[in-house]
Amino acid sequence: MKKYDLHMHTNFSPDSKNKPASILRMSKKAGLNGIAITDHHTIRGALLTKELNEDKDFEVIIGEEITTNSGDVIALYIKEDIKERELFKVIANIRSQNGLIIIPHPFRPLWQRFKYPLDKIKGEIDGIETLNSRTPDSSNKNAARVAKQLSLAEIGSSDAHILLDIGKGYTLFDGDLRDAIKERKTTGAGPNKFAVAFLSHVAAALYKGRTLVGLKK
Repeated sequence: MKKYDLHMHTNFSPDSKNKPASILRMSKKAGLNGIAITDHHTIRGALLTKELNEDKDFEVIIGEEITTNSGDVIALYIKEDIKERELFKVIANIRSQNGLIIIPHPFRPLWQRFKYPLDKIKGEIDGIETLNSRTPDSSNKNAARVAKQLSLAEIGSSDAHILLDIGKGYTLFDGDLRDAIKERKTTGAGPNKFAVAFLSHVAAALYKGRTLVGLKK
């Protein structure tokens, strides 16, 4: 069974200092078989990480995290930056690039909760993040319940903003990831050390001179 961390940030995001080469080293140390780089509103970090990867048995997926008018959306397997910010325009752009659409941390408290009813867009998206290591366990359990109700793929990830968080959440599957997500044969897993991961994110944001609420992405 393969183990991928499908949501993490490089120093091309305003709230992370993770360098691509260090991410590759830490990801392999964590026993991962692949990762998705999902910087805020850019694929530059993902492209550089993929370019630096020399391990043919380790997959680096080009991704992006987009803040829409309804909440965050993760695009996987894209080729160009997503410029739109309206939810359905973002979805259309990702589809035009033959990408996959994941809703990250949909029930995270406070400012990052997804606002659009998931049951109304279940045919437009591929999966829901059901294990995010920076999200409280109760919110992750709620996401897992909804993923099962709507027959959407279950995705696990660290949402790492510092190197030590990489691999704290991950997606388990057999075969090809794209096929596994489409066939709803993935599982979100990980220790979900929310308190530790959240504090590390606060530290990373402060280190870069950013505030958490109202963070420019």
